[in-house]
Amino acid sequence: MLPNNPYKIDSEPFYLNTGDEIPMFEAAAAARLPLMLKGPTGCGKTRFVEYMAYRLKRPLITVACHEDLFASDLIGRYLLKDDETVWVDGPLTRAVRMGAICYLDEVVEARKDTTVVIHPLTDNRRMLSIDKKGEVLCAHPDFLMVISYNPGYQSVLKDLKQSTRQRFVALTFNYPEPKEESRIVATEGSVDTDTASRLVTLAGKIRNIREHGLTEGASTRLLIYAASLIRQGISFKAACTAALMQPLTDDDRIQETLNDLIDDLL
Repeated sequence: MLPNNPYKIDSEPFYLNTGDEIPMFEAAAAARLPLMLKGPTGCGKTRFVEYMAYRLKRPLITVACHEDLFASDLIGRYLLKDDETVWVDGPLTRAVRMGAICYLDEVVEARKDTTVVIHPLTDNRRMLSIDKKGEVLCAHPDFLMVISYNPGYQSVLKDLKQSTRQRFVALTFNYPEPKEESRIVATEGSVDTDTASRLVTLAGKIRNIREHGLTEGASTRLLIYAASLIRQGISFKAACTAALMQPLTDDDRIQETLNDLIDDLL
C-alpha cells in the first residue's frame, strides 16, 4: 500500500455483521470478482464497504454517482496547469493503478454510457482503456470494483442493464433486525439502549406504512441522526420530527400520520 495514502482507512469503522456478507466479500475479493450491493437507502451498504476496506487493508475510493457523471469524470482528463496541458487521473483510474477498492455508490444514477466503461474491468480482462491517452491499463491485482444501488427505489428507466448486472456477484442488504439495529443506533448515536429501542420501534412502524405513500422507509442512518440530536439535548419528539418526519415527506397527510406514530412512543 502506498505510504500516507489518503484513501487508506486508518481506524476500524463500526459495523455489525448480520449474515454472511463478510466472508462472501472476502471470497469475492480473493477471487477478484466484482461485487454489487443491493438494498434500501441508509441500510449500511457504504459503511460495510468502508469496514471491508479496513479489514482487507486496501485503499477505498468512493464515487457518488449522479446523472451528470461522465466517463471522463471517472477516467480522467487533460487540464491546463502552469501553461501546460497535463493529464489528471480520475478516481477509477487511480483505483486501477494503486489496487484500491473503487466504490460506485448508487451507480444507476450515472449516465448509461458512463457505466459501460467499467465493463472491461468486471470480466476476465480487468483492463481500462484511456482513449485520450491511447493507453490500456491492466488492473492492479488488488483492484476491486464494488457498486451499489437501491432496487426498491429506482424506476424501471434507471434499472441496471443485464449486460452490467451479470458481471457482478450480488449481496442483498436490508435493515437489521430490531435488536441489532438498536445496538447500532445506540453505539453510533451515543444514546442509551432504551432511546435506541424506541427509535427502532418508530422506524419499524414507519417502514410498515411505506406502501401508503412514502417513497422510502426510515433508514438506519436517519435513526442515528435522531439519536445524535437527542444526545445534544433535543427532545425525542423534536429530534424525530427533524431527523425522520421532515426528511421523509412533505405530504401533510403523511406527516400527520408520522406525527401520531411519534406521539405513541412518548
